[in-house]
Amino acid sequence: MTKLISGIQQIGIGVPNVYEAWKWYKENFGMDIRIFEDDTVAELMLPYTGGKPHKRHAALAMNIAGGGGFEIWQYTSRTPVGPNFEIQLGDLGINIAKIKSPNIKKAFEVFKERNLDILGDLYENHFFVKDLYGNIFQVIQTDDFFKKTDKLTGAIAGAIIGVTNIEDARKVYSDILGYDEVVYDKEEKFNDFDHISGGDKKFRRVLLKSGKKREGSFSRLLGETYIELVQVFDREPKKIFEGRFWGDLGFIHLCYDIHGMASLKKDCESIGFPFTVDSSVKHNKKNSFDMGEAAGHFSYIEDPDGTLIEFVETHKIPIIKKIGWYLNLKKRNPRKPLPNWMLNALALNKVKF
Repeated sequence: MTKLISGIQQIGIGVPNVYEAWKWYKENFGMDIRIFEDDTVAELMLPYTGGKPHKRHAALAMNIAGGGGFEIWQYTSRTPVGPNFEIQLGDLGINIAKIKSPNIKKAFEVFKERNLDILGDLYENHFFVKDLYGNIFQVIQTDDFFKKTDKLTGAIAGAIIGVTNIEDARKVYSDILGYDEVVYDKEEKFNDFDHISGGDKKFRRVLLKSGKKREGSFSRLLGETYIELVQVFDREPKKIFEGRFWGDLGFIHLCYDIHGMASLKKDCESIGFPFTVDSSVKHNKKNSFDMGEAAGHFSYIEDPDGTLIEFVETHKIPIIKKIGWYLNLKKRNPRKPLPNWMLNALALNKVKF
C-alpha cells in the first residue's frame, strides 16, 4: 500500500538517568504510561554511534490524554555527553519540543508554583519551560485531546526545528511528512523568543500542519501535530549534535508512526533522502525487529541539515503486559483507528514511581 503517516509516535530525549528523567516527566507532563522498556545494545545505529554498537536503557512513556510519547534514552556503555557550546535558538536540529495543554493558564500558574524554569511569560496561547536538564518545551493551548483528564498537559504535539533554509527543509517536512499547510510565515524579532538563548536575533518562522486528517491505528491517540521551522539571521547556526553520538544528551530524533515502509522508502529515495538506517537487515522470521516487549520495522532519514527523523511501523505492542495481552497490528486494517476502549487499556500500564 502507499505510505501512511499517522502522527508523531515519540520524540527521543537523551538523558543521564532514565528514572530520574521519567519521574520528572511523569510529575509535570503526565507521562505515566509505560509502553515498553528495553535494556539492550543499539546495534543498527552505527552511522551515528562512532561505528560501534553501544548498550543503552530506553523507555517509551505516553500520556493517556493524548499526544506523542517520550522515548527516554540513556547510554549505559558510555557516559552521554552534551554539546561543548551553549545551544542557541536556530541552531540546527530539534530546538524545542511542543506539548499540549487543555488549560494553558492553569498549567502556567501551577508550573510557576512548582518553581519550574519558565522562560519569559505566558504569550497568548503558549509558554516555554525547561526540564531538569535544560531541554526546552513549548506548552501550547489546544482542545485536541484523546481523553479528558485532570492532567495539566498532554504529550508531544510537534517540534521547533532549526534549519539553514526553510524551502529546502520543507522537502522533508511537507513533501514526505505531510505538513503541507502553512499556518503562518513571519520574519522579524519575536518577543516570545526573548528569554531563550539566542532568541534576540531576527528569524524567519514558519508553522506547518497537515491539511488532511491523519489516519492509522494510533491516530486518535497521537492527535494533530505541528512542525515549526526557524531560520536565524545575523549569525551562523551550529549543528546541535556536531561531534556527538545519537543518544547523547538532548532531543535526539523525531519519530513518526507509519505504515507502508517499502512505499515510504521509495518516496524518500525519489526526492533525495534515502534511509540511512533500516532495521530490515536484522529482522526475525516474522519479518520484524524485536524491541524488547514490542516489535516492528524502523528506519531513519536525515533532513537537509542532518536532523534525524525516525519511522516506525509497529507490528506488536503490549496492551496489558501483566496478562500477556499483546496486539498484533499486522492483522488489522492499517487505516482504521484502534477502538477507544483498547487505547484506554494502555492506561493500565502506569508506572508507580
